[in-house]
Amino acid sequence: MTLGYGLLFVVLAFSVENFFSGANIVGLLLSVAQIGMVACTMMLCLASRDFDLSVGSTIAFAGVLGAMVLERTGSVGLSIGAGLLAGALIGAGNGVLIAYLRVNALIATLATMLMVRGLAFIASHGQAVGIADEGFISFGDTTFLNLPLPIWMTALCFVIFGVLLNHTVFGRNTLAIGGNPEAARLAGVRVERLRVWIFLLQGVVTALAGLILSARITSGQPNAATGFELDVISACVLGGVSLQGGKARIFGVVIGVLIMGTVENVMNLLNVDAFYQYLVRGLILLAAVLLDQLKTRGERRG
Repeated sequence: MTLGYGLLFVVLAFSVENFFSGANIVGLLLSVAQIGMVACTMMLCLASRDFDLSVGSTIAFAGVLGAMVLERTGSVGLSIGAGLLAGALIGAGNGVLIAYLRVNALIATLATMLMVRGLAFIASHGQAVGIADEGFISFGDTTFLNLPLPIWMTALCFVIFGVLLNHTVFGRNTLAIGGNPEAARLAGVRVERLRVWIFLLQGVVTALAGLILSARITSGQPNAATGFELDVISACVLGGVSLQGGKARIFGVVIGVLIMGTVENVMNLLNVDAFYQYLVRGLILLAAVLLDQLKTRGERRG
């Protein structure tokens, strides 16, 4: 996968005008910042044999709530705290529904997706909530070493969750319950509690991505991040995270995120119509799922 992306990058650098320019590379990385952050925790969900369809709605709601709290209190700290708390509650709610109440992950997170999106529209009366506070806006456009803060935040998430997955008991247990939940339970892993923690982390990181997005666009948008969950899942599966659970690599997720971002970036540079971009994104998702199925069948035969 890494070699394939490297070859793709070289070909595009020589064949697509302005692709390899510094401004475009920074723009590419910035465009996948939110996907990259959320992919880190979606990786854990998929590795534990679950998934979360509510991340797009959580991004929108966290952004709207943060903007509303900022508008009423003028406190950047309170607005960020409110958004993160909302994400934690949404994630923990998903975890309780799935782990303790045994609701199917598809149904639970689909219901949450609809309810949270509805709450975002109700709270904002269907309107964007403007942000004028420079302190909050700097959360999305501050630069360090000529790179915007969201890119550094995404890189930090990759490092933290890479260490969490590969070098902690939490990560090993996550892979264990994805591989065989009953065997993990017999080995002493508190499966239900761990699944709730995974979804709670998913909610917090997703809310952080939503707050950063609202700072970048200087408003909380109730219709933000529509279809976002499919891009995140596609990136994870392209990066080798198995939909069957039990397998995940953080470096693979990085490559998957870059593939998604690069394809979209190139289509924009080539002025490809938005309708065709939807088609291409759908084909990428289908290809990712088929690739996962082929790998799974090959391993079973082996």
